[in-house]
Amino acid sequence: MNSIVKSTTVEDAIIKPIAHFDEARRCHTAHSRLEAMRKSAIRFREDMLAKPQARFYRSMELIRVPYPSKYAFLNCNVIPMPYIHILNRVFVVQVDSEDGLKTILLSPSDPDANAQTPYFKRITDKAGPAKHLLKKFIAPEINTVEGCLQQIGLKPEDIDYISYDHLHTQDVRRWLGDGINLGFFPNAKLLVMKEEWDAAHFLMPPQLDWYCPNGLAGVPPNRVIPLEGDVMIGDGLALIRTPGHTVGNHSFVAHTPEGLKVTSENGVGPDCYAPEHSSIPGLKKYAKQTGMEVILNGNTLEGGLDQYISMVVEKTIAGKHPLYTDFPNMANSSELTSYWGFPGYRPTITFGDLSFGVLQRK
Repeated sequence: MNSIVKSTTVEDAIIKPIAHFDEARRCHTAHSRLEAMRKSAIRFREDMLAKPQARFYRSMELIRVPYPSKYAFLNCNVIPMPYIHILNRVFVVQVDSEDGLKTILLSPSDPDANAQTPYFKRITDKAGPAKHLLKKFIAPEINTVEGCLQQIGLKPEDIDYISYDHLHTQDVRRWLGDGINLGFFPNAKLLVMKEEWDAAHFLMPPQLDWYCPNGLAGVPPNRVIPLEGDVMIGDGLALIRTPGHTVGNHSFVAHTPEGLKVTSENGVGPDCYAPEHSSIPGLKKYAKQTGMEVILNGNTLEGGLDQYISMVVEKTIAGKHPLYTDFPNMANSSELTSYWGFPGYRPTITFGDLSFGVLQRK
């Protein structure tokens, strides 16, 4: 396993620990922890809203991919369609810090490399010689990370950090290098929870289907910043530990003119954070019958109760969307969307690509 290094003095001036949730996480029972974490999320939300906003925030579509509905709506008796379609986005956030302007790229997917993830590779390999046509149909690529940056006027060397809410399907070698190649982003470092980095190097059989083989192999240790817990990245962006979907899952919280936008894949869209208001057949009924506040995205189930608590924390931090007030202000990294090739599921609402502020150039 690659070793990783502690933050440097410069990073200590940019990455500040957050203690809002420390005491709540020490509660022994899930029920007491849920209520303590909910109260902590309210306090954190109030504190973050009182502080400066991010300078720039932009989300952009990358690629659509199929995803089993049995995982997207865990345990729900929804209409019997085997797949939904989720839309992966990349997020560009700029913040001020004690070390100046910093540019962070969230969820920069490499579709070609990520296609080697065992689950997706099996789907396309079944098509044999026609797999390239099948891939264009079931996983149409809308844009690339490189294309998105060109559209908004950023160069590879402008990116200071990249991060993912978790490492399912991710191959980061194209961006950070593999010990032989420098990588597309010469200055960027990976922000990752230490638990996630460690777990991804020692996968258990239930996890193997969803991690890209060798996706972290050879990444230079000095390109990785292990995080021990919740942190602020400059002014206006927080990374909050939200374990469950994976052991080291974290969520992005960005302060924007529309309030706090929370990005995660613990759920596959706003419907899963407010199922009592969902128009997806089966979700509202399931929530009413069971008392579930949220619907888990459960392909690996590394920690179901923790994931439930994490989703409640996420929607509490997010608060209500300013227009669609029945739903929280979530900007999910992989969001359920309608797609003609996968009929049957239509989200109650989607927020689309978002843009706030003016891009700053160094």
